[in-house]
Amino acid sequence: MRVVLFYQSLISDWNHGNAHFLRGIVAEMQARGIDVDVYEPHDGWSVTNLMAEHGPAALDRFRRAFPGLTSTRYRLDTLDLERVLDGADLVLVHEWNDPELVRRIGALRRHADFRLLFHDTHHRAVTDRRSMEAFDLRDYDGVLAFGTVIRDLYLANGWAQQAWTWHEAADTRVFRPLPRRVREGDLVWIGNWGDEERTAELRTFLIEPVRALRLRARVYGVRYPDEARRELADAGVEYAGWLPNAEVPATFAAFGVTVHIPRRPYVEALPGIPTIRVFEALACGIPLVCSPWEDAEGLFTPGADYLVARDGAEMQRLLRDVLADEALAAELARHGLRTILARHTCAHRVDELLRVYADLTAGRAVEAAT
Repeated sequence: MRVVLFYQSLISDWNHGNAHFLRGIVAEMQARGIDVDVYEPHDGWSVTNLMAEHGPAALDRFRRAFPGLTSTRYRLDTLDLERVLDGADLVLVHEWNDPELVRRIGALRRHADFRLLFHDTHHRAVTDRRSMEAFDLRDYDGVLAFGTVIRDLYLANGWAQQAWTWHEAADTRVFRPLPRRVREGDLVWIGNWGDEERTAELRTFLIEPVRALRLRARVYGVRYPDEARRELADAGVEYAGWLPNAEVPATFAAFGVTVHIPRRPYVEALPGIPTIRVFEALACGIPLVCSPWEDAEGLFTPGADYLVARDGAEMQRLLRDVLADEALAAELARHGLRTILARHTCAHRVDELLRVYADLTAGRAVEAAT
């Protein structure tokens, strides 16, 4: 079987959380003997920004961490799609691609035998509908959406005839509990500032609780404006910049707790979509406390896999409890990891993808699958 993937980037995870899931899916397919080719634009914004900030050494870190993963960086005006797709059985095209690429691949599908799926892992279907309507999906076999609410939008708006829920998941080859290191701090948060989509939430559920509890805290991420860095410093929070995704498990092993603070669109308009950070934390066995979000699709067990704080005062209390109670922290870590291993690994998602492919090749029209 030959699978061809067109994604924003395999090699860069700068402000690109989906890189974790993509890498895990590719690694799992390779382990099963599937021939996988990944294509990414030569000037993709994630790679461009990573190189601008950290230079070629950042790509060397990727190659050392993932020696079996490679991608081809292309220029759209010279890309020979007929050659690239020759012999393909399944093609996935991520929504963070040029609409012209999406259209050209669809046009080739009309006279080809491969199955073609569009993969959506963002909230733009709700927050920027016009940008999504630029994609011509008429010749696609369907859409893989990373949440049921997104899947339903594609069907309700007539953007696709078939759509499946395909949640993100943890690459447990990389994201796993590591032996506890010498404690470097109490709380660590890994995430980007968020384009004003969660500024107030970060103050309420991260900065102020850290200040009030006088925690030793560290934050990793990119696109932090000067004002945000000053706020962190004033609260005693260390800002450490970009963290290569493969180094996240070792970082978690040096802290007592982490938090999940979703962007506002995921709370208000996209219930049930946790984003990759929840999967990462639970897979690494670190206790997790979340600001409010609704697990509408029943992926986890709130209160057992992680704790949920309804407001800033409750976040302070829960963080204090987890850091003071070793038994509570250990039980949260154990339960969360067990849930990931049972249902939410990249191996589970490859199984789901192959079932979709089998349905398509058998000619069965299925409107939804989970």
